[in-house]
Amino acid sequence: MEYRRLGASGLKVPALSFGAGTFGGRGPLFGAWGTTDAHEARRLVDICLDAGVTMFDTADVYSGGASEEVLGAALKGRRDQAIVSTKTGLPTGDGPGEAGSSRSRLITACENALRRLGTDHIDLFQLHAFDAGTPIEETLSTLDTLVRAGKIRYAGVSNFSGWQTMKSLAIAERYGHPRYVAHQVYYSLVGRDYEWELMPLGLDQNLGALVWSPLGWGRLTGKVRRNQPLPATSRLHRTAGYGPPVEDEHLYRVVDALDEIGQETGKTVPQIALNWLLQRPTVSSVIIGARNEEQLRQNLQATGWALTPDQMARLDAASSQAAPYPHFPYQRQEGFARLNPPVGDRLPATS
Repeated sequence: MEYRRLGASGLKVPALSFGAGTFGGRGPLFGAWGTTDAHEARRLVDICLDAGVTMFDTADVYSGGASEEVLGAALKGRRDQAIVSTKTGLPTGDGPGEAGSSRSRLITACENALRRLGTDHIDLFQLHAFDAGTPIEETLSTLDTLVRAGKIRYAGVSNFSGWQTMKSLAIAERYGHPRYVAHQVYYSLVGRDYEWELMPLGLDQNLGALVWSPLGWGRLTGKVRRNQPLPATSRLHRTAGYGPPVEDEHLYRVVDALDEIGQETGKTVPQIALNWLLQRPTVSSVIIGARNEEQLRQNLQATGWALTPDQMARLDAASSQAAPYPHFPYQRQEGFARLNPPVGDRLPATS
């Protein structure tokens, strides 16, 4: 397994990490993702650790906290072998203190996560969404306190916009608080919006991307194809409305390209889609999920090889979409492009 530095930090994370959203299985969304219990989870964790996948990602909203509990049980006795990442900030209840990133909420959420995970520290503690009602200074000073107390070691964000991320980084620098080292983002061959603003920001600020839903919310499993009905077992029947939308023709164009490259490489559609992400700028780790051992072992085979430049270019072309304003002039007009070369041609910031 390849290990990469997480943003500007000294923390090294595996190129593939494991998402525990399938653990617990409570509620309409997470119940459709998977119902893995502690016994099954321990076996999946065994396979991950044997393969060098040492980072495990969860959140307090996953199955109402059950995902953290199951992950903690699966890691019992070998916590020191793992990097544990969790998230907070989305509503966990209807009460005024059960959402957001206030000092009270973050401290309570951290203590609850530590208890559920059965650990004394969280390696990466991420804000699951931006809280416009809490001053950024309050949020950052609280995270600083938790770092100094040894309860969390690094802080990151998820699903932030460009201005929210940049403003937070600037305030952290102004007051000497720990900077965010990671941004957990949606990014896939059928969802490349990340490249328009957040990827250039990540390059400039040395912010590592942790990619969630790398298979396009279950659309790039190899089971969804042109002129074929959606398989009866697909979770998209129950969860499509929760995830990012994808136009059918765009999806089929990407899958056609993946099938073509699959014939050349002998790799599956998911393996190729994951390998493409692993070669993209700013990506520190791609979070894979699995409901069973077979899925996990298949996804783990996305590493140890690389698509050729020609294959990458063909996937880029098949998945390309027009950027919205203000990004499209840089994509289409020569004068703008000369001022801002394509992201892939830029070097990461050195400071």
